[in-house]
Amino acid sequence: MTTQHRVEVSDAAASLLRELTIKHGPLMFHQSGGCCDGSAPMCYPVGMFITGPSDVHLDALDVGLDDQIDVFISEAQFEYWKYTHLTIDVVPGRGAGFSVEGPTGKRFIVRSRMLNEAELRHFGLAPA
Repeated sequence: MTTQHRVEVSDAAASLLRELTIKHGPLMFHQSGGCCDGSAPMCYPVGMFITGPSDVHLDALDVGLDDQIDVFISEAQFEYWKYTHLTIDVVPGRGAGFSVEGPTGKRFIVRSRMLNEAELRHFGLAPA
């Protein structure tokens, strides 16, 4: 049986995350909902960004390390994106805000698509 995921990671992003984990320790993502950083996925060392009761845990990324990388989004942003599958990728450029990839010359981006029928059913979003 295939496990359904709301968030996946590209091979290039997984490789960068392994490098950043060696330098910064365990990491987590918070999917920004706009403002200064647009809609960039922000990557922080665990404990640097504190999630609260209004944050939704979307998924945990397996990038080939002992610890998975948790991905969160604000509850309000989740309402807009709940029918969306996200893939965290990396491209050349300057990282946003305080995201740990900033000095690397690369930045994380999110690619999205609508959830397919099987995913909609799995996440309880298919019409009754």
